[in-house]
Amino acid sequence: MQESLSDQPPVSGRRHLVVQLARFGDLVQTKRLVATLAARPGAEVHLAVDRSLAALAELLFPGATVHALAAHAQGQADPGAALAENLPVFAALREAAFHEVYNLNYSGLNFALSTLFDPAIVRGHRMENGQRLSGLWARMALRWTRQRRFAGLNLVDYWAELADEPLPPGAVNPVARRGGRGVGLVLAGRNARRSLPPRTLALLAGAVVQGTGASRVVLLGSGAERGAARELLALMPRALRGITENAVGATDWRGLVDALTGLDALLTPDTGTMHLAAHLGVPVQGFFLSSAWCFETGPYGLGHRVWQTDMDCAPCLETEPCPIGTRCAGAFAGRDLLRHLAGNPAFEPPEGLTGYVSAFDALGLTFRPVLGQDPEAERRRQFRTLMAAVLGRPMPGSVDPDLAREFLPEGDWMLPGAAKPHTTMEFLDFQEKVQA
Repeated sequence: MQESLSDQPPVSGRRHLVVQLARFGDLVQTKRLVATLAARPGAEVHLAVDRSLAALAELLFPGATVHALAAHAQGQADPGAALAENLPVFAALREAAFHEVYNLNYSGLNFALSTLFDPAIVRGHRMENGQRLSGLWARMALRWTRQRRFAGLNLVDYWAELADEPLPPGAVNPVARRGGRGVGLVLAGRNARRSLPPRTLALLAGAVVQGTGASRVVLLGSGAERGAARELLALMPRALRGITENAVGATDWRGLVDALTGLDALLTPDTGTMHLAAHLGVPVQGFFLSSAWCFETGPYGLGHRVWQTDMDCAPCLETEPCPIGTRCAGAFAGRDLLRHLAGNPAFEPPEGLTGYVSAFDALGLTFRPVLGQDPEAERRRQFRTLMAAVLGRPMPGSVDPDLAREFLPEGDWMLPGAAKPHTTMEFLDFQEKVQA
């Protein structure tokens, strides 16, 4: 079974396929994996994406060959029509003679598409003899979802680790720096619970403009947010409204890249636009609430700030109704956060929020608390130390044996085709002896 946990070095001059059939933000977060494959001498990288994202994929990864699929069947009343559209693409992929296929999404179409290839070359998720199977690294990730508050890797790093010897995390995105073109404000994400109401956005925008001295604000979003943009503009003080440009629903992919490039800051919930800004080196002020969790999907790279709700129920499941009416959103309109963003030194750490800055360790992106406390910091450190050992890049520090057994059951390292024990079990054995 092919896995990224092998001792085999990456092979040069081969043809690789990355199947990313999810949404806007997921495509941008594939960057470390795609860049890793593209950096191999003589390598040829192909991307299979939803047709709505084909133009964006070509902007993000100009050296890759993009294959557009009707993955979400937008505008298709007849699913059979989408299948008919996809058949020529399937045929082209089958004939391409790929050496490796990185199948990233746990979806019916991804599993079906994997049957075009020899199962031995598919990493991530595959269908074999009619059975849905996932590689060892993907199965480990499923365990993390049970302990989201302290466990888990940034999605960029999780996908990158499917490949052997991924690029260093610092080689993925530029360090974020102010560009002098003002402040961008993203109105909403795809999930309403992850977004802030217009009144709160108006307060945040005013505070950040005061704190940065910006002379321009640009509103960003899809056509679905046009009504919210009008409401937001009506709530803004006249002076702020006078320097605000409304680009909501008015940009294609190239236009969105142009609108983001050179901004001093982007104020945003957890959105695809946030990830695109990080790709471009734009400093992000991210507002993470409800089910959004910065340790999983925070902006990738150095120079970003995230405000994460720290209620005991965070991160929640967005598929379940919130019993407290998304109370966590109220913290973002708090006086102390607004004072801080406006540059006023007379503030306390905002209640209900923790302020983090982006940082790197041996695994990739993480976030360090700078305002407020992270009650899960020690368990998160232990989890990341354990996963670094699994990947053969040990970090200093001890790991509680019970935590290690929870995330590394014996089947991961004892059965044929499982992870090599290398330093992992030596590390765990050592820790158990120390505690004995």
